[in-house]
Amino acid sequence: MARKQKRATINSPDNLRPLPSVMQLDSYDKRSFVRGRPKWVEAAWLLVQWCLVSSSLPGAAHRRAILRLFGAQIGTGVDIKPGVRIKFPWRLKIGAHSWIGEDVWIDNLADVHVGSNCCVSQGVYLCTGSHDWTKSTFDLIVRPIRVGDHSWIAARSTVGPGVTTGEGSVLALGSVATSDLAPWSIYSGSPAMFLRSRRRNASTRI
Repeated sequence: MARKQKRATINSPDNLRPLPSVMQLDSYDKRSFVRGRPKWVEAAWLLVQWCLVSSSLPGAAHRRAILRLFGAQIGTGVDIKPGVRIKFPWRLKIGAHSWIGEDVWIDNLADVHVGSNCCVSQGVYLCTGSHDWTKSTFDLIVRPIRVGDHSWIAARSTVGPGVTTGEGSVLALGSVATSDLAPWSIYSGSPAMFLRSRRRNASTRI
């Protein structure tokens, strides 16, 4: 009887289902990804970023100038603090009078657009890249991020690939946004959930 039960289990429908793809990282191929600049430009950026942009040197003027030199679109009055890391400056746009806090990591394999009058606080991670874990080749997936005008991404928060934070939205301390945030709303948690709406100040300038 035990032998018959074992045979039935082996031939059950659950065991006849195809096995999921197993990641074979030696077959990963990133040649289809377009980096946007020649290797020598990327190498120069890595050196300059390490020496001047990510360094502890105070001041934002030299950071704005260097980022513009490497293709970033930086608005007037943007404040960029020490310790900032940016993957590809040529895929970065920051609107006027926005703040980028200490140790922010903008991992922009795809475009990242930070609007005007935004605050991206200390230690925030803007992540545009992921992988297709259903394929053995673990294909790279990149999607842009957009931070709407007047948004606040609070310290140690993460914004995932393809996410748009609506105008005036707030992502609370240490939260993880994996889907879009509605305008003039507050979100918190991991994954971030809607808490409440916030009132728009009548004096807000667009």
